[in-house]
Amino acid sequence: MAWRRFTARLPMAVTAAVAVMSTMAATGSAATRSAAAEPGPDKPTIRYTEYGIPHIIASNWEGLGTGYGYAAAKDNVCTLADTYLMVNAQRSRYLGPDGRASPGQNQNGTTNLNSDLYFQRIKDNRVVERLLGQPAPNGPEPEVKEAIRGYVQGYNRYLAETGVNNISDPACRGAAWVRPITELDVYRHAHAEIIMGSADALLDGQVNAAPPGASAAAQPASSPAKTATEIRDAMAVSRQQSMGSNALAVGSQGVSGGTGMLLANPHFPWQGKNRMWQSQLTIPGEVNVSGAGLLGLPAVNIGYNNDVAWSHTVATVAPFGLFDVQVDPFNPTSYLVDGTWEKMTSQQVGVDVLNADGSLGKVTRTLWSTRYGPITTSIQGISLPWAVSAHAVRDVNMDNLRALNTWFRLDKAHDVNDVVNTLETTQGVPFFNTVASDRNGNALYADIQATPNITDEHAQSCLTETGKLLFNQSLRLPNVPPISIFDGKRSACDWPDDPNAVAPGLLDPHKQPRLIRSDFVGNANDSAWLANPEQPLSFPRVMGDMSAPRSLRTQELILTAQNRINGTDGLPGKGFTPQTMGQLLFADNSRAADLGLNATVTMCQSVPFGLILVLHGSPDDPVQQTYPALSMSDEMITVIPDGGARSWYANWLNQKTVLGAQNWENFHLKQVIPFIDANLRTIATKKSRAVAGVSMGGFGAFRYAQVRPDLFSQTASLSGDIDLSADSMDLRMAVVASVIDAAGAICGSASGACDPNDSPYKPGVDSDALFGSPYPVFNADWRWNEVDPSQHMDRLAGIGVSLYVGDGGGSPLDMEFWLAGAAKNVKARMDVLGMPYYYVNYGDGSGWGTQCNGGHNAGCWEEDLRDLIPRLERAFAS
Repeated sequence: MAWRRFTARLPMAVTAAVAVMSTMAATGSAATRSAAAEPGPDKPTIRYTEYGIPHIIASNWEGLGTGYGYAAAKDNVCTLADTYLMVNAQRSRYLGPDGRASPGQNQNGTTNLNSDLYFQRIKDNRVVERLLGQPAPNGPEPEVKEAIRGYVQGYNRYLAETGVNNISDPACRGAAWVRPITELDVYRHAHAEIIMGSADALLDGQVNAAPPGASAAAQPASSPAKTATEIRDAMAVSRQQSMGSNALAVGSQGVSGGTGMLLANPHFPWQGKNRMWQSQLTIPGEVNVSGAGLLGLPAVNIGYNNDVAWSHTVATVAPFGLFDVQVDPFNPTSYLVDGTWEKMTSQQVGVDVLNADGSLGKVTRTLWSTRYGPITTSIQGISLPWAVSAHAVRDVNMDNLRALNTWFRLDKAHDVNDVVNTLETTQGVPFFNTVASDRNGNALYADIQATPNITDEHAQSCLTETGKLLFNQSLRLPNVPPISIFDGKRSACDWPDDPNAVAPGLLDPHKQPRLIRSDFVGNANDSAWLANPEQPLSFPRVMGDMSAPRSLRTQELILTAQNRINGTDGLPGKGFTPQTMGQLLFADNSRAADLGLNATVTMCQSVPFGLILVLHGSPDDPVQQTYPALSMSDEMITVIPDGGARSWYANWLNQKTVLGAQNWENFHLKQVIPFIDANLRTIATKKSRAVAGVSMGGFGAFRYAQVRPDLFSQTASLSGDIDLSADSMDLRMAVVASVIDAAGAICGSASGACDPNDSPYKPGVDSDALFGSPYPVFNADWRWNEVDPSQHMDRLAGIGVSLYVGDGGGSPLDMEFWLAGAAKNVKARMDVLGMPYYYVNYGDGSGWGTQCNGGHNAGCWEEDLRDLIPRLERAFAS
């Protein structure tokens, strides 16, 4: 096998988890056409795009599989090796029984031990081997066998060339469980993917099912309604957490200047065995397909060729059914069928486990089965007690390897009719819808899959009371599949065989919904009913609901398609182009937001909020106040007014400096607050209003609350300059320095060390401009004493006072060091006055969040605000 770096960019339509695929009127890309025209190489060749996407070219299916296996292992060997470990029931042996495994759609859905017991039972029953021995379509077709034979060769070659100890991924480098694989490993992996639709709900219940002992206490009976509600709710939660997808196919009447387009938007996980992996696969003259597939399966599951593009979405079909079997109270492993007691089948299943001391042990369980399938004692974590009756599981996909044939045929499809024929003649798709478009301008929706043969008549004849509630969804919740629980006392209630179906127990594919149109079809994990609202579909109840509300995603998909085709979405023209499809995909539209907009606006206009006025420091501005804590409250409006670089939140004494009028106190208290109350939904009362500030803003917060105690019920200083008395001349002189632009003056005399024009305090003005003379000589500084918060704390009587400060790490070079003294002085004066207050000195910040070092900085103020805002909410609500 040869491989080389291919530096030219290959046009690939599938990108990660989101794809836009187009079959426009022009023929395929130059790269695609030339690859199809050239004869296949003697050895499989791997070419990589600049984004690392492998294009594998071979002369036959075995060679194609070889290249795929090598490239897949190169990119994902640890994930693949972990998957082979799981399907061979050896996770407990190597990773311990208590670790987590992901056999289903959800990540880490069960323990390693439960997973191993589940897959060991499948191994012991030789399920996969039996399917491999059947002719197609139930067994794999020749090209599938050839590709998987080659895949094994490619995977093992990569492993041999690289060596386990040299694997770049530390997740499995040197691991004893990384080994060469066999073809059976790959088929077991494929089978595990096909049955994963049942694993999350039923695996744990099957491997833990045990008959009640002779002395077992009778369990209280649960009403059918209660049991149905619990199962429905648990299934709904699982659906929300598991995989989904959106897909939109557009035909010739919906495309501007083309014949068909497809948007594939699968919601598969980024990690684990269910990750989608992108590739292009070419055998000249036979197949040339590009797209993404489930990791480790050498085919494209979602993609496009020269004629057809297709995708899948998770459907609303439950790929399993339950049978309620009445058990003999004296022998609970016997159950009644047609008036005769039958013995359950017991099976000893054992797996190796790694003990805590490093030794190997063995865990053996007795698992039980009926004619319908295995016994389970839970579904999606909801108990199904084995008492008067027990519940057996029939999994429609347990005998399904046909999906491999389905996907290999789809890779070679020529039009949407070919897609339908493939779906009908293989019935291999497990729990997925199919959405496709072709070069002829057709758009296809089809929910043709491996579906239990449960007609509406059969269901109503056989459903138990709990089953009726779940299946008919009298307790409806969107997207939860109809779950059947049948009366197991009657053999006639088993799923009957249909002569038109591919395998026993499957629903006739011709009864399953499909729709071909020239405008659009789509699916977003709802049922088939409104694939296109102009032509509602009908189908057996087992496949989902009809005449029921659609999910918000479905509504958004339909409206997006309709508005683009009609040209009413604000974009130019009518109909889809690749550009407009991409724009709409990433437009971040939300149906929930659209529906809730008017009500939300009305609510916000009618529900009043508290107000916190946050004053910034010096030199700073409102734009820089990006503290995440300021957005944590949904009960208060936060307003951060401009306070200038050195306003000191005051009406300056000298209004005729080069700065012009400086009346900040008037601006905020007489203009800003009235404006807020007039234009925002605030509670315009003292009780619901607070003022807080950082550094210079801390001075302003205390000062404003002292000047207008009628406006504020709470005030807070965060590292504030709240002591400007003669005893704190250092802080008073810091204020003066900002007024006269001392930093700029020093910079100007520093011989080019800095640029005085960069000073935030320029131009400097006279030191007396703010509060008159700052010097305590013959009471010349009386105005400074009048505005000093520390000398008038009595004016805050009845107002909640909060002080936050650090110690600057004990360094006099940090401003916080000096502000700690100011806070201490203010605290002492409140103690003398007998005032209540809230005081936090977080010192070096070591116990004050993760961002605070005790200094004069935003990391500490963020933590201050995280503490302050919930306290203000409680104060406003009290």
